[in-house]
Amino acid sequence: MAVQSDPDAALMLRVKRGDRAAFAELVDKYKQPVMNFVFRRLHDETEAEDLAQNVFLQVYKSRARYKQTPKYSNWLFTITPNLCLNELRRRSRHPAESLEETQTENDDQAPRQIDDKSQAAAPDNVLQTVLSQKIDEALNELPDNQRSAILLCRQEDLSYEQIAKVLRCSLSATKSLIHRGRETLKEKLKPYLKSGDW
Repeated sequence: MAVQSDPDAALMLRVKRGDRAAFAELVDKYKQPVMNFVFRRLHDETEAEDLAQNVFLQVYKSRARYKQTPKYSNWLFTITPNLCLNELRRRSRHPAESLEETQTENDDQAPRQIDDKSQAAAPDNVLQTVLSQKIDEALNELPDNQRSAILLCRQEDLSYEQIAKVLRCSLSATKSLIHRGRETLKEKLKPYLKSGDW
């Protein structure tokens, strides 16, 4: 059946039967993609780690309800955006400014990907860092549903049908979200890109 084609779905079926080693294997494989997805939504590394742990806690708690799916990652990335959205709603109801944010408010303009500032980076690396920062800024300005759809499409490589299931909207609405998001990104990033392929 479909599970044979996806070893992760087979692992999740083992988790459903109480196999903790299978769960640890899934966590090891997916913790970084989940943290990356969450970080791009929340822009806080500590929160991304915490929320990623909550995602896997939710996976473990929901193991008895897991139904055989063609692709385990589709199921996982249904849970992840929902928890991100819940966190964003919670933040909007109870806004708080972290001490770290206050101290480093002006440091946000510095490229995050250059670790060793004592050595001059190659021009291509600097340009790539600046482009990544501009892409992140443009993504942040998109509405939540558009940003989620774009991230699921580009970062997690899900199909439109899979994204529609994750976002709980129709296929045509999903295509529209992605199209509008891409058009907005293309317009905002036009000065930084040679082509509008993103």
